[in-house]
Amino acid sequence: MGRENRIFQFCSIGDDPQDKKYQGEQESRLEIGNGNTIREYCSINRGTLGGGGITRIGDNNWIMAYVHIAHDCIIGNDNVFANNTTLAGHVRVQDHVTLGGFTGIHQFCTIGSYSFSAISSVIVKDVPPFLIVSGNTAKPKGLNKEGLRRHGFSADIVEQLRKAYKTIYRNGMIINESLGQLQELSETCPQVAAFCGFIRESSRGIVR
Repeated sequence: MGRENRIFQFCSIGDDPQDKKYQGEQESRLEIGNGNTIREYCSINRGTLGGGGITRIGDNNWIMAYVHIAHDCIIGNDNVFANNTTLAGHVRVQDHVTLGGFTGIHQFCTIGSYSFSAISSVIVKDVPPFLIVSGNTAKPKGLNKEGLRRHGFSADIVEQLRKAYKTIYRNGMIINESLGQLQELSETCPQVAAFCGFIRESSRGIVR
C-alpha cells in the first residue's frame, strides 16, 4: 500500500478472492497506490493465479461505501466509484472514469478513460473512452461532454470526438468499415486515435 490512503470503517481489504479455483496460493496479492479514499463497507479482493495473481488499485481513486472490487481487477487513476458499484473478476478500469451508484460490471470487461455510467447500469461489454452509458444492459447514450469539459478538453477536441462517435454508432456500417472512415481523423486527433484504438483492441466487443 502506498501513501496517504484513507480507509474507513468495516472494509475488507486484501482478503481471499471469491473464486472457487482459488486454493490459497501465496502469489496472490493486492496492490494499492497513493491518495485513495475507500469508504465504509468496501471489499477489495486479492488476485488469483488465473488472472496474473494481482488486483491493483492506482492513485487518487474515490471509492464510496459498499463498493466491491473482485479478484484480478486492474484500476487506474482518478476514478470515482459511487455507492454499491460492483466489479466482477478481471475487470479493467482506465483513468478518470465515473461509475454511478449500483453500477454492475461483468467479468473481463474494460471501461475506457473519461467514460461515465448512469445509476444502476449493467455493463456486459467493453465501454470505449469518452462515452456515457446507461441501462440494463448498458447502451451508449452519447459523449460524456460534461466530463470532458470539466477535464479541460477543448471544444474542438469534443467536436472531433462527436464525429467519431457518430461514425461508429450512427452510420449503420460494421465496425471495421467505420474505423476505416476514421483513419484520417485519427491521424490529426490523438483522442480519436485512442477511441479507435480501444475499439480495435476490444476482444469482448463494445457496448452497442
